[in-house]
Amino acid sequence: MTSSTTRVRYFAAAAEAAGADAEERGEATLQALRAAIVAEHPALTEILPRCAVMVDGVRSDDDRPLDDAELIDILPPFAGG
Repeated sequence: MTSSTTRVRYFAAAAEAAGADAEERGEATLQALRAAIVAEHPALTEILPRCAVMVDGVRSDDDRPLDDAELIDILPPFAGG
Protein backbone atom coordinates (compact mmCIF):
# COMPACT_ATOMS: atom_id res chain seq x y z
CA MET A 1 0.00 0.00 0.00
CA THR A 2 1.35 3.43 -0.89
CA SER A 3 1.13 6.40 1.38
CA SER A 4 -1.08 9.19 0.12
CA THR A 5 -1.73 12.68 1.33
CA THR A 6 -5.03 14.28 2.07
CA ARG A 7 -5.74 18.01 2.17
CA VAL A 8 -7.16 19.09 5.53
CA ARG A 9 -8.94 22.45 5.65
CA TYR A 10 -9.61 24.26 8.93
CA PHE A 11 -12.38 26.83 9.28
CA ALA A 12 -13.09 29.66 11.75
CA ALA A 13 -11.87 28.87 15.30
CA ALA A 14 -10.25 25.63 14.12
CA ALA A 15 -8.08 27.56 11.64
CA GLU A 16 -7.12 29.98 14.37
CA ALA A 17 -6.19 27.14 16.73
CA ALA A 18 -4.23 25.27 14.04
CA GLY A 19 -2.48 28.43 12.90
CA ALA A 20 -3.31 27.55 9.29
CA ASP A 21 -6.23 27.36 6.90
CA ALA A 22 -5.06 24.06 5.40
CA GLU A 23 -2.31 21.46 5.39
CA GLU A 24 -1.45 18.13 3.75
CA ARG A 25 -1.65 15.04 6.00
CA GLY A 26 -0.91 11.34 5.57
CA GLU A 27 -2.62 9.52 8.46
CA ALA A 28 -4.34 6.21 7.68
CA THR A 29 -7.60 6.75 9.61
CA LEU A 30 -9.67 9.65 10.83
CA GLN A 31 -8.88 8.66 14.43
CA ALA A 32 -5.14 8.79 13.68
CA LEU A 33 -5.60 12.17 11.99
CA ARG A 34 -7.44 13.58 15.01
CA ALA A 35 -4.67 12.40 17.36
CA ALA A 36 -1.90 13.76 15.14
CA ILE A 37 -3.37 17.21 14.60
CA VAL A 38 -4.06 17.65 18.32
CA ALA A 39 -0.47 16.58 19.07
CA GLU A 40 0.87 19.11 16.56
CA HIS A 41 -1.67 21.85 17.30
CA PRO A 42 -2.48 21.63 21.03
CA ALA A 43 -4.88 24.58 20.81
CA LEU A 44 -7.24 22.23 18.91
CA THR A 45 -7.63 20.01 22.01
CA GLU A 46 -10.77 21.79 23.23
CA ILE A 47 -12.17 22.68 19.80
CA LEU A 48 -11.79 19.45 17.79
CA PRO A 49 -14.25 17.31 19.79
CA ARG A 50 -17.00 19.84 19.00
CA CYS A 51 -16.16 20.07 15.29
CA ALA A 52 -17.93 18.40 12.43
CA VAL A 53 -15.36 16.48 10.40
CA MET A 54 -16.27 15.93 6.78
CA VAL A 55 -14.34 13.48 4.59
CA ASP A 56 -14.93 14.27 0.93
CA GLY A 57 -18.17 16.00 1.93
CA VAL A 58 -19.52 13.23 4.18
CA ARG A 59 -19.53 13.16 7.98
CA SER A 60 -17.49 10.08 8.92
CA ASP A 61 -16.64 7.84 11.88
CA ASP A 62 -13.14 7.77 13.40
CA ASP A 63 -12.39 4.31 11.98
CA ARG A 64 -12.86 5.52 8.41
CA PRO A 65 -9.77 4.79 6.31
CA LEU A 66 -8.30 7.85 4.65
CA ASP A 67 -6.25 6.16 1.92
CA ASP A 68 -8.69 7.31 -0.78
CA ALA A 69 -9.75 10.60 0.83
CA GLU A 70 -8.94 13.79 -1.03
CA LEU A 71 -10.36 16.48 1.27
CA ILE A 72 -11.16 16.73 4.98
CA ASP A 73 -12.93 19.77 6.39
CA ILE A 74 -12.75 20.61 10.10
CA LEU A 75 -15.82 22.73 10.86
CA PRO A 76 -16.39 24.17 14.35
CA PRO A 77 -19.96 24.83 15.50
CA PHE A 78 -21.29 28.06 14.08
CA ALA A 79 -22.93 30.68 16.28
CA GLY A 80 -25.98 32.64 15.37
CA GLY A 81 -29.34 31.75 14.01
